[in-house]
Amino acid sequence: MPVIDDPVSMIRCTNKVYLHELMGQAGIAMPPSRILSSATDLDEAAEAIGFPIVVKIPDGSFSRGVKKADNPTEFKALATGWLKETDLLIAQKFMPTEFDWRVGILGGEPLFVCQYTMARNHWQIVRHRDGARALEGGFRPFRLADAPERMLDIAARAAQRIGDGLYGVDIKQTPDGYYLIEINDNPNLEHGVEDAGEKDEVWVKLARWFIERIEA
Repeated sequence: MPVIDDPVSMIRCTNKVYLHELMGQAGIAMPPSRILSSATDLDEAAEAIGFPIVVKIPDGSFSRGVKKADNPTEFKALATGWLKETDLLIAQKFMPTEFDWRVGILGGEPLFVCQYTMARNHWQIVRHRDGARALEGGFRPFRLADAPERMLDIAARAAQRIGDGLYGVDIKQTPDGYYLIEINDNPNLEHGVEDAGEKDEVWVKLARWFIERIEA
């Protein structure tokens, strides 16, 4: 049975440590990072990356398990607390931007492009609040023809390292270039949002992906 969100892709995408190593081998730029396995790694990571610093658990998603530390005290408290629950963490350079690019990749080829803007007064697309509804930023869909070609190439090369299904590749655009943030194995695909640039062609390509594999 053809499955577009296959188990292997899920395992690869949801492990940020694995993803970091895989993209490094492929020569795809990610924000400067360090893998943390104990409290002894914190000083070296802080010196190499600087502050603010972003700390991620290996299997976080939807902006959960991702926090920012503005100084060594916050960094130590956050990292040591999480290391009691997980064997590894990623410490990553903070790259503030007004939006993140999301490139949808299907079967190794770009399917859609959208910009997600940061939640109001926050540094992430989604702002989680204890006991309250999460706040989300806005979106700006693009036609593939209007998106930066270099970025589309990076997204396609990154997704091809994961598999042949549907992926959402998140990329930051900075004055120094494009940096891959993560690859999502189950990206949002909502009518009027991600499909607003390419319109029906998104759904035609999606249906064709299944038909070709069923017939094969």
